[in-house]
Amino acid sequence: MNQPQIPKERMEQMKKEQEAVNARLEKIRHILLILSGKGGVGKSTVAANLALALAEKGKKVGLLDIDIHGPSLPGILGLEGRRLQGTETQLDPVEYAPNLKVISIGFLLPEDDNAVIWRGPLKHQVIRQFVSDVNWGDLDYLIVDSPPGTGDEPLSIAQLLHISRKGDPKSGAVIVTTPQKVSVTDVRKCVTFCRQVTLPIMGIVENMSGFVCPKCGERVDLFKTGGGEVMAGEMNVPFLGRIPIDPRVVEACDSGEAYVTSHAGSPAAEAFQKIAQSLQ
Repeated sequence: MNQPQIPKERMEQMKKEQEAVNARLEKIRHILLILSGKGGVGKSTVAANLALALAEKGKKVGLLDIDIHGPSLPGILGLEGRRLQGTETQLDPVEYAPNLKVISIGFLLPEDDNAVIWRGPLKHQVIRQFVSDVNWGDLDYLIVDSPPGTGDEPLSIAQLLHISRKGDPKSGAVIVTTPQKVSVTDVRKCVTFCRQVTLPIMGIVENMSGFVCPKCGERVDLFKTGGGEVMAGEMNVPFLGRIPIDPRVVEACDSGEAYVTSHAGSPAAEAFQKIAQSLQ
């Protein structure tokens, strides 16, 4: 069966669109895609705190939220109600701190409760614009928070950014899991996805890996521990570290507080810092 031919005009438009993306990427040194094959593993929390940890070290960081249907970063960072500014040809990201800029579909919704009911092509178009039409400036890191799974959004961003062609050993996917089998089984599919789309894998992060009591320091493995590290070994990908459960992470996210800085010295904050250091 013959494939439908793409009109010449559309081919030329697609070429111009990719050139605009490439021009923007020339000002970005490293790209980290935060992925997971399963929801509820704390992926957005990991993305936000890695971005904060890098920014705290003086790195210029852009944080791009491509979870079109459930954007979490505005709430996690206390940026709810903020709206994007710009011109007809360019958008300005929301500045969280001098070294951290943020873009999310949440900044474009009239109300936080509004649902985004879009199919794949429209989502791809918006994700492309979030790269090419946003005034990111010069960045050391662009961190992309993706929705769970291996569908439209992760595929779109992987194809747009062409990280494998960048040839940068500090750019690639950071895959988040929790220790239990039900999570690890789904996240293994995310590793396979990265390999199928030639997306380099920076490593696996095991989130919610044990609970460290903030008062006495005792550790309890609520969701087991070590599942992510075992999977990393089995699939021959780096293991970046474990992040323990800390109830203050939830409190910080709900209040829009920067956990990794406000609770510096805690086991979870130190884990975020060590993972961020390993990615530099």
